[in-house]
Amino acid sequence: MTRLTGSALRVTVFVGENDTWHHRPLYSEIVHRAHAAGLAGASVFRGVEGYGASSLIHTTRLLSLSEDLPVAVVIVDTEERVRDFLPVLDELVTEGLVVLDDCEVVRYEGKRSL
Repeated sequence: MTRLTGSALRVTVFVGENDTWHHRPLYSEIVHRAHAAGLAGASVFRGVEGYGASSLIHTTRLLSLSEDLPVAVVIVDTEERVRDFLPVLDELVTEGLVVLDDCEVVRYEGKRSL
C-alpha cells in the first residue's frame, strides 16, 4: 500500500463527460492510467453546471439538459510522481484544463484487512 503524508501535489483535470479516448470515456482512461502508474489515488467528480474554453454552458437543469456535463478528475500524490504523470495527461487531454495545486496530506488510509 502506498504511504502518503505531508507535502503533496494535486492535479485536477477538467474535461467533458462525453470526451473519449479510443471509444472509452476520457475520465475513465485517466483513472486507469493513474492506477497503472502507481499513483496514490484518483477520483472523478461530475459537475452539475459549468463552462470552459468553448464558453458553452452545460447544466443539469431540466429545461436545458446537457449530455456533456463537466467532469473533474482529481489525483493526489508526491510532486515527483504527479509531475512524472503529466506527459500522460498531455497525450490524453486534447481539450480541457489541467491544474496543479500544492497540498498537504493529513491522512491517507485504506480499509484494513480482516
